[in-house]
Amino acid sequence: MSSKTLILGVIGADVHAVGNKILENAFTLAGFEVVNLGVMVSQEEFVNAAVETDAAAIVVSSLYGHGEIDCRGLREKCDEAGLSGIKLYVGGNIVVGKADFVQVEKTFKAMGYDRVYPPGASVEDAIDNFKEDLGL
Repeated sequence: MSSKTLILGVIGADVHAVGNKILENAFTLAGFEVVNLGVMVSQEEFVNAAVETDAAAIVVSSLYGHGEIDCRGLREKCDEAGLSGIKLYVGGNIVVGKADFVQVEKTFKAMGYDRVYPPGASVEDAIDNFKEDLGL
């Protein structure tokens, strides 16, 4: 695995591009190699890009509220593709309506995500987490 390569994208039918570009810039400035797949990214596209680049992590963003549906099964697809050790991160407005974030985090961790970020999470905190998790 390339310890600094992150696959970044907005999952599902979500077209929120501004935050995606902000994340790309912040992660790049922090020293990561970022492969930005853009918006409306399928799980298969995330997995294929991670395999092709030998990525260390997949960073999934979702703002339209359907992240729970769009993200379910990604860990299993990674495992099937030989990416069982890859880190999975997800953040944004990942559920419909207002929900208790503690429960949202439990749900996504049960789906195999290593870290789950609420709306308004700090990019700096995410970068610190990536460095810690990836041993950088």
